[in-house]
Amino acid sequence: MVADPIKDWTNDYDIFDDSYIKDPFPVWDEIRSRCPVGHSGRWGGSWMPTKYADLFAIAQDTEHFSSRDILVAPVIPAGGADTSDEFYGVRAPPISSDPPEHTWARRLLLPPFSMKSVARFEDLTRGHCRSLIDGFIAEGRADGAADYAQQIPPYVIATMLGVSTDMTATFTNWVRDLLELGLTRPELRGPARIALLTFLTKEIQERKKAPKDDLISYLLAQEVDGQPVPDLHVLGTCLLVVIAGIDTTWSSIGSALWHLAQHPEHRRRIIDDPDIIQVAVEELIRAYSPVTMARYVASDVNYNGCPMKEGDRVLMNFPAANRDPEKFPDADKVVIDRAHNPHIAFGVGIHRCAGSNLARMEMRVAIEEWLKRIPDFELEDPAAVTWAGGQVRGPRSMMVRWARGGN
Repeated sequence: MVADPIKDWTNDYDIFDDSYIKDPFPVWDEIRSRCPVGHSGRWGGSWMPTKYADLFAIAQDTEHFSSRDILVAPVIPAGGADTSDEFYGVRAPPISSDPPEHTWARRLLLPPFSMKSVARFEDLTRGHCRSLIDGFIAEGRADGAADYAQQIPPYVIATMLGVSTDMTATFTNWVRDLLELGLTRPELRGPARIALLTFLTKEIQERKKAPKDDLISYLLAQEVDGQPVPDLHVLGTCLLVVIAGIDTTWSSIGSALWHLAQHPEHRRRIIDDPDIIQVAVEELIRAYSPVTMARYVASDVNYNGCPMKEGDRVLMNFPAANRDPEKFPDADKVVIDRAHNPHIAFGVGIHRCAGSNLARMEMRVAIEEWLKRIPDFELEDPAAVTWAGGQVRGPRSMMVRWARGGN
């Protein structure tokens, strides 16, 4: 079925429209200048704030805006949820939790995702990036998204969970069916969810018998109020680590390479001044923030003249907030050495991403290793680049080329 054409993006936006996925920036500018909170009846209906101040305020109002449903579109089939599913009701804490559960659920994740803990995986990440490049550098061309960016986070997450890195391709397929394809095709999302949860359940049971030095064993060893963390909570948290730690980061890496392929001056700046890499990473994350979350209106509220009703969905468009010219000078430009950069790509408030240190490390290392070996490259055909969107935006196919042989 072909969707009705969009006549006014401010009150009839479609976040799954091909033109929006490919280039959403003009839409955000239009909504921000006219509303600035858009509304649409598509995909179950939703509100979409686009200004930095609004996103910041809503994210911190947990009384009216709940995290019980963070998906940007309803995915339950028309027949309703299957409550006979053994995994029915499994959530993904702490991102899907409200206080007070959220408080201890987030606290559990902070130690393994601290800067010190994440540093343990840098050499492994660097070695994997080098291995990936070894596999295609002599060809003079590769898909910077599928052959490189999308191969890094699944490998790292598999290692953190203590499972075989041979699971990389399987994790990739599951995550795509859950967060990308499955949001508009529930027939894909359901089986992927069950397959992933079944796999994680088996791994949890194995760790209970024989703990290892990995994230699953760590979670099982923790206590809340003097009691072991429930298995269902451990399962949900592992689910979160997989789905939130893979697509988001590979999208950021891919978007960074997409940008650098078109801006030799920025590549040269990073190569000539390696110390600027972390600043450059922050700016690339700001300019191409991948994640839009959702909030569930917990009770009727009139927000800036918008009559939001209980049960409404609010799309937390952090990418649009990070391009708000009232907050960022030259917001629509990548200023590779931007000194002041209070972006909220990782969210804000109690749900700020606990895995941000890991994402930053992977992105920094991926860029560093690529530029060491392939300092000069370009898109083969900019018009042929394909993007995914909705919950997480990033390039999915992106052929790039360089002088054959490489370094």
